Amino acid sequence: MGAPPPFAGEGDFALWHFSEDPSLHRFAPHVAKTKAANTEPLVWAIETRHSPHFWFPRDCPRGCAWITDHTTDEDRVRFLGHSSARRLHVMETAWAEQMVTTRLYAYRLPTEAFERIDDEAAGYWVSRETVDALERVEVGNLVERHAAAGIELRITPNIWPFWHAVIFSTLNFSGSRLRNATQPEPPLPPRPWLNVP
Repeated sequence: MGAPPPFAGEGDFALWHFSEDPSLHRFAPHVAKTKAANTEPLVWAIETRHSPHFWFPRDCPRGCAWITDHTTDEDRVRFLGHSSARRLHVMETAWAEQMVTTRLYAYRLPTEAFERIDDEAAGYWVSRETVDALERVEVGNLVERHAAAGIELRITPNIWPFWHAVIFSTLNFSGSRLRNATQPEPPLPPRPWLNVP
């Protein structure tokens, strides 16, 4: 499906860990709370191109989508209208205040300790050894950061209509913390074309 397109001010390739904790400096392998208990302990990082997916309060449910070479004109207009943006992030109204008040920090990690997992569309890297951060950068106002990057940020009362539409579209997409949405996920709407023999 392909990685997201570059964003304004992207900078060089690097690996990052995002946190609301300003006191971190050493990252040891561990099993994340969102992973199965038998998962291998790892240090997780995200590459620069995908880092905007983490410009949110940690537990904020969000859907990220982007145009690829395979995106149809119909879907481009459907999701981005007349916008010149090629990346779209959608979050819920309930998190709007935290989006403005959260202080988020990006820790740059040493690339030589990591290996890519999955494919370039995901952007995740892992390390099996303890690593020390090379620097800490404050991300700043998260709404303004999206604007400066040229990424369209959309705020909606309920994320599920967007999410259920984009996962069947020709955009690529990534979702995080969707279990924290203000409403339980409803059943997927009927997709009659999936049942065509």
